[in-house]
Amino acid sequence: MEPTREKPVVVDAGADTILDGSRFIRACLRRPVDRTPVWFLRQAGRYMQEYRDVRKHHTLIEICKQPDLAAEVTITAAEKLGVDAAIIFADLLLPLEPMGLPFEFQAGEGPVVHHPVRTAEHVRALRTDRADDLAYVARAIQKVAAHFRDRLGIIGFCGAPFTLASYMIEGGGSKNYIHTKQMMYRDTLSWRLLLDKIVKVLEEFCRLQVQAGADVIQIFDSWVGSLGLADYREYVFEATKRLIRSVQQMGVPVIYFGVETAGLLSEMAATGADVIGLDWRQPLDEGWRAVGHGHAVQGNLDPITLFAPIEILELRVKEILRAANGRPGHIFNLGHGIVPTTPVENVQAVARMVREFRLESKVVPVNG
Repeated sequence: MEPTREKPVVVDAGADTILDGSRFIRACLRRPVDRTPVWFLRQAGRYMQEYRDVRKHHTLIEICKQPDLAAEVTITAAEKLGVDAAIIFADLLLPLEPMGLPFEFQAGEGPVVHHPVRTAEHVRALRTDRADDLAYVARAIQKVAAHFRDRLGIIGFCGAPFTLASYMIEGGGSKNYIHTKQMMYRDTLSWRLLLDKIVKVLEEFCRLQVQAGADVIQIFDSWVGSLGLADYREYVFEATKRLIRSVQQMGVPVIYFGVETAGLLSEMAATGADVIGLDWRQPLDEGWRAVGHGHAVQGNLDPITLFAPIEILELRVKEILRAANGRPGHIFNLGHGIVPTTPVENVQAVARMVREFRLESKVVPVNG
């Protein structure tokens, strides 16, 4: 029997409105909602004073590994912004550590993997039996789910196989992914083994999150836009599809998001993900056509528009909502994460604009 992918829809008989958490989940499944749900990529981050206050005393990894702190910053951001979903505060690279790859965040350089995976021996040495070491993320989700109950959707997440593999191989971020593509092309057996090991760990990591109360899992393929379509099909598609289908079998919808992926959208949709995240580089309606209307979409305001005057910001928000045209399955979001110096009041304003937006009634001309 196919697992149920939705929490029970709770309706307030007096107000006749869908609760926020159910609104978000229903949209993921392309079911009718009373209004477009909204949340923001990187909605708990350095742009928010409350988060900066926590960071004065704790590193990013310390926050991730202390469930009380991770839950606190998750809850604070969601409540302050007035969104329909809370995404757990964590980091894409957390699964690397139990696989035997220590890393750290260095000032000005981002994450650094100290022993990059560059050979077949390195790949074979990676462990897949310690996913339970990531249980601290699950405990944070439990706390967030207990706080919000059904009021907000709870989003767990992980990195996608290609993105995690590229971090492992490059040793951090990269402009050209030379080492990653060399392994893909020159040692395809090791490449496929690496992806298999990553998928195995991610499956267990996602299972921990779902069992803890995550309603949806978002899979971040941050660097997949570095690939051409043929390489995506040949070297990435099957592993990604396997992970997505495995998570769906846990009973939750999957959001699959990447950056600079306009040329990959149809293949990304073919993985079977319930929702495809769109970046801001094409109009939402064009991206949705490329994905196919059999999928929900998420997006896609340029995060730097949050620095614009309020009248321009409102114009851009309404353009996206009108492009969605009330079709079931649109979740309003950014086309990438909130950047550190973003004005909080502008993020709050966007959430309010989306909550208040109602599509104008269509006027059907009547012949005389």
